[in-house]
Parts: sequence; structure tokens; C-alpha cells
Amino acid sequence: MSQRVIRIAELATTKGKPGKLPVSPTTIWRWVREGRFPKPFKLGDSVTVWDAAEVDAFIERQSGSAAR
Repeated sequence: MSQRVIRIAELATTKGKPGKLPVSPTTIWRWVREGRFPKPFKLGDSVTVWDAAEVDAFIERQSGSAAR
């Protein structure tokens, strides 16, 4: 099984481009620092990615807690 990865440009919403999450890149990085969002990993010197399954699980947890 291959691991799916996602980059910040796909995750975050920026002016004129919706992302997977309705928050800015700055918010995602703050959540990572606070331990609220999965930690990324490096594929190369300038390529940082997140495990897509971990991001999906984060979204599921958030939507589950919002329904309560």
C-alpha cells in the first residue's frame, strides 16, 4: 500500500484558492506547534508534506466533536 501525502498548498485556503481546510497556512503551522494538527515530514530539503490519512483522521475528529 502506498502512502498518500498532501502539501500545505493543498491543505490551506489562500486568497483565490480554496484548500482542504478553510484556514490559512499560518493557522495550520500554529496548530502543528500547539500539537493540535498532525506533524509534517520532509521529502526533501524544500518539500514538506503531511500524511493524507492523518489529515483525514484530524478532519473526522473535528467534525465528530462539532456534532456533539
